[in-house]
Amino acid sequence: MQDFLVEITTTVPADVPAEEVDRRRAAEAVRARELAAEGRLFRLWRPVGEKRSIGVWRAADEAELRTEVLGTLPLWPWMTAVVTPLEPHPNDPGAPR
Repeated sequence: MQDFLVEITTTVPADVPAEEVDRRRAAEAVRARELAAEGRLFRLWRPVGEKRSIGVWRAADEAELRTEVLGTLPLWPWMTAVVTPLEPHPNDPGAPR
């Protein structure tokens, strides 16, 4: 599995009913917990005062990440994602020695 830094911005179209947005957001929370349990979503943050998220996600490659991981999120049709593949750094203080 490879780690990816993913910055996600969600933009809900103005013509989507609030009930649909609420339904998808609730389903998104459930799916995020499932992906975390599967080891696909490792960490997730939201910058203070912003509506985007930044997370560390795991997949075999970027294609799998986009289709089989991020693509399963209920809000995905309204998301844009900037994906950056990550590799270990030799000076990472959190890396196993």
